Amino acid sequence: PIKKMKYVLALCGLLLFGCSSKESAEKPKIAVVISTLNNPWFVVLGESAVKNAEKLGYEAKLFDSQNNPSTESDHFENLISSGFDAILFNPTDADGSIANILKAKEAGIPVFCMDREVNSNDAATSQILSDNYTGCVAIGVEFVKQLHGKGNYVEILGLAGDNNTYARSNGFHTVVDKFKSLKMLGQQNGDFDRNKAMEVMESMMQANPDLQAVFCGNDAMALGAYQAIQSAGKSQQIKVFGFDGADEVVQKIKEGKIVATGMQYPKIMAKTAAEFAVEYFKGRKDFPQHIPVAVNLVNSKTAKHY
Repeated sequence: PIKKMKYVLALCGLLLFGCSSKESAEKPKIAVVISTLNNPWFVVLGESAVKNAEKLGYEAKLFDSQNNPSTESDHFENLISSGFDAILFNPTDADGSIANILKAKEAGIPVFCMDREVNSNDAATSQILSDNYTGCVAIGVEFVKQLHGKGNYVEILGLAGDNNTYARSNGFHTVVDKFKSLKMLGQQNGDFDRNKAMEVMESMMQANPDLQAVFCGNDAMALGAYQAIQSAGKSQQIKVFGFDGADEVVQKIKEGKIVATGMQYPKIMAKTAAEFAVEYFKGRKDFPQHIPVAVNLVNSKTAKHY
């Protein structure tokens, strides 16, 4: 009987070990691919996605595309061959990134876009996006109020090929272009980058000494523009408007140095994407193609709430 008992216990142990190993081996892995980690806003988006996936009990790893479509493509090739089971994705290009998503889709890997959209309704499993257009309509209204409907301004756009760049600009111009006494004297890309925006703003001020305002497509660029304006001694002359809701910009709004921004919610987008991936693992397949996340105006009156 003792010998038989030992045999039974040993068999149970092997079975338990086998089940445990199998369960561990089959636990899905989640990749988080972010356009760039050279911007604090995207660091929050990426790290939040990883943390949410881990809280839900899944292994997650963060990848930086460095704003380079070929690096992004390499990531996807490696993730597919490495056996990742879902990708939480912040694309580098609205058109160029579609091919990467389709490769993952063909391999049976769902892709959930966060913050940035691709120009396809049947590539990504779902796209969780800020309502950039409406958020920048609100910025446009604030812009008109602050300039009393007249004056010269410039615009610093984000990345060419990114839908957020144009959604934000279009929302802003929907309002501002109705006021003929507001004249845009220049419009250049700052690539959502603080240092590049600083250089762009410096050249725009040299070409247009009589400026009253600048609208920047994100807060990193707003900070770069403000730095250039401050260095030129024009911080009392030129009003700065951004978009993102970065802590540093909110603080500068409280201090009266920057006028307004649009508060996005990267943590909500990241949490939703991670939850969707887990729901997919559990059998759900009917995800809405677009999930809009509201954007709130932050100005001198509302900054205290953030």
